[in-house]
Amino acid sequence: MDYKITTYSEEETIELAQNLESEKFPNMVICLEGDLGSGKTVFTKGFAQAMEISEEVTSPTFNIIKEYTSGEMPLFHMDVYRLDGKVGELGIEDYYTKKGVTIIEWADMIPDSLPTSRLDIKIKNSFDDENKRVFVITPHGKKYEDLCEAVL
Repeated sequence: MDYKITTYSEEETIELAQNLESEKFPNMVICLEGDLGSGKTVFTKGFAQAMEISEEVTSPTFNIIKEYTSGEMPLFHMDVYRLDGKVGELGIEDYYTKKGVTIIEWADMIPDSLPTSRLDIKIKNSFDDENKRVFVITPHGKKYEDLCEAVL
């Protein structure tokens, strides 16, 4: 079952991320998909803020993977856009079992490297309102279904 949530500001996007964070668990994987400027990094910042991460969260476009360890549990933030679908020897799959939360921007570009249990979030920009975002959230697996039932 898909869940559809509409936000009308960055603050509402952050609130959505914080609601999902409230039900986080070790080895959680969130896969973000959306055009440039759709709010993938804003969502991640909100999630990190709720995890009490003290470091500034920025897009890992050039780093590919950024690790934040100052919060309640580790956050592994990835941007796989520049990989052009080739994950090579990065060991992305290793992060799925490091007892933290993994958030992957542009996850749709590496479908063969994603775990079967995960939370997919597609973010769509609105053409009539530059601040409006539509989030289509698809849980894969019982833990993610329970999470969505609890907070959405």
